[in-house]
Amino acid sequence: MQNAIRTSVLVAGLTALFMAVGYFIGGTGGMMVALGIAAVTNFIGYWNSDKMVLRMQNAQEVSPSQAPDLYRMVEQLSANAGIPMPKVYLIHTDQPNAFATGRNPQNAAVAVSSGLLRVLDQREVAGVIAHELAHIRSRDTLTMTITATFAGAISTLAQFGLFFGGGNNRENPLGMVGTLLMVFLAPIAAMIVQMAVSRTREYEADKDGAEICRDPLALASALSKIAAASGRTVNVAAERNPAMAHMYIINPLNGARMDNLFSTHPDTGNRIAALQQLAQQMPQARATGGGWARQAQSRGPAPQGDAPASSAWRTPSSGARRDTDSRGGPWG
Repeated sequence: MQNAIRTSVLVAGLTALFMAVGYFIGGTGGMMVALGIAAVTNFIGYWNSDKMVLRMQNAQEVSPSQAPDLYRMVEQLSANAGIPMPKVYLIHTDQPNAFATGRNPQNAAVAVSSGLLRVLDQREVAGVIAHELAHIRSRDTLTMTITATFAGAISTLAQFGLFFGGGNNRENPLGMVGTLLMVFLAPIAAMIVQMAVSRTREYEADKDGAEICRDPLALASALSKIAAASGRTVNVAAERNPAMAHMYIINPLNGARMDNLFSTHPDTGNRIAALQQLAQQMPQARATGGGWARQAQSRGPAPQGDAPASSAWRTPSSGARRDTDSRGGPWG
């Protein structure tokens, strides 16, 4: 109930921001057009935003035969979290990262990058998956996907107002000045909303994810490796669609590694410190061989071809070409 109220307030606030952008670009007429666009965006955001996000990030669904290790892990951790098994997607990028999406736990998906599966071992991947499942369980995914959809739409609306002469509209209260203000301020306002949504939820998902996999140090180690590697590689899809950045476990935008007013993610060092403190309160957590690894071993031998729970593993192949484009997007 609390999450539903929070999502409703967020949608109302974003709709009001959308209408304000329309008003300062095209007056009353622009505001009504923006209201209509907001209504369509709300509908699409609820029913189809997850599919849009996955498509924009070039994520491809993988089958159990293509990724048996990953599927077995997601299945076990979903049982720990008490939620249905989500769909599993692979993002073809060298940058190690992951995100979850979906309007509810019954219609959810977890996407991990091929780079993540190469850089991390199974125990660390389990920590990342558990973090994403925590987002699904708390229904953060609906809030985050709607925010991403609105943020992109607000920026697009502001750009349209500039290119199609919104400043010449007689009903525009501030003329071209109002249009220019919206072009620059509307995306910043949307970014601030993303930051407000993402920062507190990341800390909560870290805590809940550590409890799901019962190994806070695994997630802490994963965050350290991801943060170190993400700055050296470019996630082309994320650079082209920066409104989606707040959905990832670590900011995927190259050159956006900061912890200031406009950062969509909390400082990685602070997150790691919080997880280390949590590990001291969980006697079953150890520096090696975490809770998930012991659970996997206690359920019997792994299917043939599985790697040991704490070792590196084979990156699943979905048959698609890996995105090796090293060029940055329009924001990189």
